[in-house]
Amino acid sequence: MCGIYGMVALGEAPLRSPDALDRMGRALSHRGPDDRGALTTDRAALGVERLRITDLTPRAVQPFVHPGSGVWLAANGAIYNGAALRRRYRRYPFRSHSDIEPILPLYLERGAEGLSELDGMFALAIWDGRAERLVLARDRAGEKPLFYARAGDELWFASETQALLEHPSLGRGVDATALRQYFTLGYILEPRTPFAAIRRVEAGTVATFSAGGTRVSRYWNPEAVAAEYRPLAQAERGLERVLEDAVAKQLQADVPLGVFTSGGVDSALLTALAVESAGGRDVHTFTVGFGEPSYDERAPAARVAEQLGTRHVMVTADEAALHEALETVTSRVAEPLADPAVLPTYLLARDARRHVGVVLGGEGADELFGGYPTYPGHLLADRFAQLPPAVQRAAAYLVAALPTSHGKVPLEFLLKRFMAAARLPTLERHLRWFGTGLDPAVWGSGDAAAAVLSNGDAGAASNWGGGPPAEQDELRSVMLFDYRTYLRDNLLPKIDRATMLVSLEARAPYLDRDVTRFALGLETRYKVRGLATKWLLKRVALRRLPAAIVRRRKRGLSVPVGSWINGGLRGEVDRLLDPERLGAEGLLRAEHVGQLLSEHRSGRANHARALWPLIVWETWRERWLGD
Repeated sequence: MCGIYGMVALGEAPLRSPDALDRMGRALSHRGPDDRGALTTDRAALGVERLRITDLTPRAVQPFVHPGSGVWLAANGAIYNGAALRRRYRRYPFRSHSDIEPILPLYLERGAEGLSELDGMFALAIWDGRAERLVLARDRAGEKPLFYARAGDELWFASETQALLEHPSLGRGVDATALRQYFTLGYILEPRTPFAAIRRVEAGTVATFSAGGTRVSRYWNPEAVAAEYRPLAQAERGLERVLEDAVAKQLQADVPLGVFTSGGVDSALLTALAVESAGGRDVHTFTVGFGEPSYDERAPAARVAEQLGTRHVMVTADEAALHEALETVTSRVAEPLADPAVLPTYLLARDARRHVGVVLGGEGADELFGGYPTYPGHLLADRFAQLPPAVQRAAAYLVAALPTSHGKVPLEFLLKRFMAAARLPTLERHLRWFGTGLDPAVWGSGDAAAAVLSNGDAGAASNWGGGPPAEQDELRSVMLFDYRTYLRDNLLPKIDRATMLVSLEARAPYLDRDVTRFALGLETRYKVRGLATKWLLKRVALRRLPAAIVRRRKRGLSVPVGSWINGGLRGEVDRLLDPERLGAEGLLRAEHVGQLLSEHRSGRANHARALWPLIVWETWRERWLGD
């Protein structure tokens, strides 16, 4: 795991600010505090901040270079088929035992097209001095980040946006479409970033930049994986086998390993598989808890750890710790991360780093195997629409009368969310259920769904396959949408930034190449059955875990933001959302924000989900836009 960065000249002139390479590296030093390497000419400069995970010797310091060819490689991540590639290219003069170095002979033989063979999580840069072209690529799901900015005839790239802000003339203007997406969803869809001048390399693509232009090729399209019929026994055994293989591959490391666990089925199954595959090595488990009982998951996680024999560490996230985490994340990450779970994830990672260098997490299980309550919600919405109008109105009235709860995903919250969107078209309904719930009037925009589906948005229309889902497999389309948006643009940035702030590598076995293909090829009847979610995955889990763990209600890592806004964060919220302050900024409409806050403070409604993106935005804007 590393932070990579660099700049290349694509025109006639040499690099104008080569001295900025050092500043870029310092901005990413948290991603790789163990070593620093760089290669420079007057036309190109590549740098790497290294975190030692595989081959801990100085021989594995990047960038790698092929002797005499002028081809350089800088990569962040882990290549799980690195050993197989090394055997294929046994005549290559390897200088290390790194899993990254075999990318070079693969590129030398097959060019940029060969990068589709990589099995792993990665973001990489190859400077091919022979043709004076830069190749940037990312893994299929988008586990590892990579950003770039074009400034005249120069192309700059980096693992995080703050390194690109070291460019002496790069503007910090905000991308208006990205901002609308942020307030609608709570995150920004690739390739956009909050900065108009900075873009993301898209997941599953290879981008080649040269004086002749830019070429982007997509080597991974999840929609192209067709669902196929499998008998239940075959599907069950097949899933078990690919999960076993994925965990075994991702335990490859020369440092201690652990698992982030909540006591839920996803992380518990990973823990069980990790213990089996560890070959006698200690496996650590880590969980975070809160003072509010409905948010605290330490007890079920401890039961999982006790049963599986792991070395368990419990972390407490009280208001003081959460406030510290908020200050750290917003001051050191130049992206507005509106998922409040980034805060306890950071605290969890900070404690885990004292014990291990790599952790496994459950990202991807819900999107690939049907884990969110919204999925059966869509099925219920279709049935609700068939009820007589009088019955629908009566149900809506009864649900609206339920008292407001500030617990973690209470039934009252789910019912009100359901009723608010049950009669909308599928996509709008899904966005309403999954989004922030902010009325576009808060930021003065138009239709909220248009911010996501706008034809002018290069990154959004394709996320929904160009139109609404097919009626015959609505759930498949919805899950693909979440895989290509919520997972890629929210959950994966959250886990990457939180763990890398403390130099911890996070891996996601459910996003393994073979697991993903297998999951996408499953019929949706193996994922959601009635109100049951992750149906097949739970059947596989029952082979190793007690039924009480497997059938435990999905909770998810979250934060008691509602009470925090009214409690320990009250003064800061009042400052950030002060009407005069918002009026001077001219973006958010103070009267609408004030109404949300007033209703939340009085207990008439729980607006934590809508208020939190506003709080994060104002905190981020103050730090990174300086106004």
